[in-house]
Amino acid sequence: MTSTGIDNEAVIKVLNKILEAELAGVVRYTHYALMIVGYNRIPIVSWMRSQATESLTHANEAGELITHLGGHPSLGIGTLLETHRHDIGTILTESLEHEALALAEYTNLLELVNGHNVLLEEYARRMIAQEEMHLGDVRKMLTKPGE
Repeated sequence: MTSTGIDNEAVIKVLNKILEAELAGVVRYTHYALMIVGYNRIPIVSWMRSQATESLTHANEAGELITHLGGHPSLGIGTLLETHRHDIGTILTESLEHEALALAEYTNLLELVNGHNVLLEEYARRMIAQEEMHLGDVRKMLTKPGE
């Protein structure tokens, strides 16, 4: 790839953190989907599984960008927290924390590439928008009616 004024090593490092966070999301949301019980199980499980699928798509996209830049995708996985508390409120709070961490990494990426690489800048902006939507959805799910 031609030089565009970005620090390839730093960008690849952040992309690998994104890859690892998204892979952790696959595991996390798949686990959560298995643990949901109660009256609203079916729609919540469906939402969790769609989040797992989306996380896998995001991981693949980050990996492709890493190899595009000549890097090597990590085989690592981001932090997985297991509280052994599987009520929906706790699960959603953990999801909120996970989404906030992913958002921070996409923001780090944007700071590294902003004004220097259109491909990576547009990717980072698109992913930031998606993560902010996820955070909003989870916050709404955590809000009790009438609050």
